[in-house]
Amino acid sequence: MAGFESVGRAYRLRSAFEIRLLRASIVATFAIATLGVILGLVADSVAIVFDGLFSLIDAAVTLLMLAVARLMASEGTRRFQFGFWHLEPLVLGFKASILLLLIGYGFVNAVQQLLSGGNAPALGMALVYSAVVTIICLIIWLYVRRQNARLQSELVRLEQHGWLMSTLITGALLLAFLAALAMQDTALAHWIPFVDPAVLAILSLALLPVPLAEARRAFGEVFIEAPPELDREVRSVMEAFVARHGFREFASYVQKAGRARFIEITVLVPGDYPPQTVRHFDTLRREIGDALGGDSPDRWLTISFTCETSQL
Repeated sequence: MAGFESVGRAYRLRSAFEIRLLRASIVATFAIATLGVILGLVADSVAIVFDGLFSLIDAAVTLLMLAVARLMASEGTRRFQFGFWHLEPLVLGFKASILLLLIGYGFVNAVQQLLSGGNAPALGMALVYSAVVTIICLIIWLYVRRQNARLQSELVRLEQHGWLMSTLITGALLLAFLAALAMQDTALAHWIPFVDPAVLAILSLALLPVPLAEARRAFGEVFIEAPPELDREVRSVMEAFVARHGFREFASYVQKAGRARFIEITVLVPGDYPPQTVRHFDTLRREIGDALGGDSPDRWLTISFTCETSQL
């Protein structure tokens, strides 16, 4: 019983820190988003407005992620007896879908600007914004990445990717505005109005694979797609286990929902297997569990032994 209590306490502490980390990320993201939208409108830069909207949507969905993190820290209810793990991929898929819509809108807007002759933003204000925000985003991304190295949270991992994307976006804006500044008073000056929408179009295409990959993985979990890595790990462990103990065969089923892993294993015992105590089979279950990484609050492991082939 003490072991279960220590695992539960460790998980609650981890979840509490996860919530604090997400809350701090929300505050920082809202601040950057507000700054981006306001300065983008003042500087007449569609790329900066896009950057601000990107951060704003990121912060809004992170609020939803925070609510999900609190739910997952609870022990579930009679209605949701396995907890609220299933909400995590739903939120991740929703966020990826929103970002895909924003990226599509940004690309269409950039093309329209290019076809209409572009626009020349206030370069001084644009340079200050992109330089300051790039540095801030980089610092926050490094911090969140370091914290999630021990948390191993899907929600924080997505937040980490969001800060990386923000760093890359504003970094690219900084380089583009520096290039536009270098074009002033040169033969290339007539290209300056096209820099802002052109960099937005390029960023939209460059960012597209990230939410696509996130959506693919999240909706794969929503539709209960068996993760290949976990399936291979379980089958490898069980093949060695069956050969070592002389059992006939096994059947395994795996599922992943966010950070939660659900593993169901049925072992076929020979009909002439000698009678054994419950403790004997508990020892075998513990051997399998240890080979699969030991006890974890994120893992639901069910192991059955039967001599009926119809149970496989």
